[in-house]
Amino acid sequence: MKIVVIGGTGLIGSKLVQLLSGLGHEAVAASPSRGVNAVTGEGLAEALRGAQVVVDVANAPSWEDQAVLEFFETSSRNLLAAEAAAGVKHHVALSIVGTDRLPENGYFRAKLAQERLIAASGIPYTILRATQFFEFVGGIADSFMVDNAVRVPAVSFQPIVSDDVSAALADCAVEAPANGILEVAGPDRMRFDELVRLFLASKGDPREVVTDNGARYYGSVLEEKSLVPDGDSKPRIAPTRFADWLANSK
Repeated sequence: MKIVVIGGTGLIGSKLVQLLSGLGHEAVAASPSRGVNAVTGEGLAEALRGAQVVVDVANAPSWEDQAVLEFFETSSRNLLAAEAAAGVKHHVALSIVGTDRLPENGYFRAKLAQERLIAASGIPYTILRATQFFEFVGGIADSFMVDNAVRVPAVSFQPIVSDDVSAALADCAVEAPANGILEVAGPDRMRFDELVRLFLASKGDPREVVTDNGARYYGSVLEEKSLVPDGDSKPRIAPTRFADWLANSK
């Protein structure tokens, strides 16, 4: 079947297109660089013609609070309207575990607004919330830098590699719509501060990691389970372990 991947040239999208193509589907990578822009509406109608499924993994170019909200609201409204006109039968979107728990975080607020638009659209849907990616741990460590130390809270953290997120999205795309929210996480639940220490040590980074439960994660103070799956959600647990990824990414 024809599956259009919005954001199909990015980290997750490019992997997803490859996976779906390998399964025999007509996987279309749609992005501004390919003439498809969900924010302006450019190329949407043509890209979605004949599509049964749309997977939205597009990311905002700016994380400033108002800009990111406008990106996800505008792109989602345009995309959902184009899907309705094209007769798309399943909308799949990638979101974040904990989206509804961190209202101080502008990016999370924007993703929650996107989720609500999808749920209200009338189009059958699946929202897949993933935990943070292994590939982003270095940037997260940098964001915690204060006074020459990396200050990280000792809360639960359960990241996942991008390959496993793409695999979970591929399954969602070819299965029946959940008409709800699913979650996926990596296999290792660790303390956030300890994981950052492991990451920096593996890279030969000498920065000190200081445990600080008041440290803010992109503007938010974290509770123990802010960023891990809800115990009642029965999340999909991905196979790739953090230690194995570290060993293979040096």
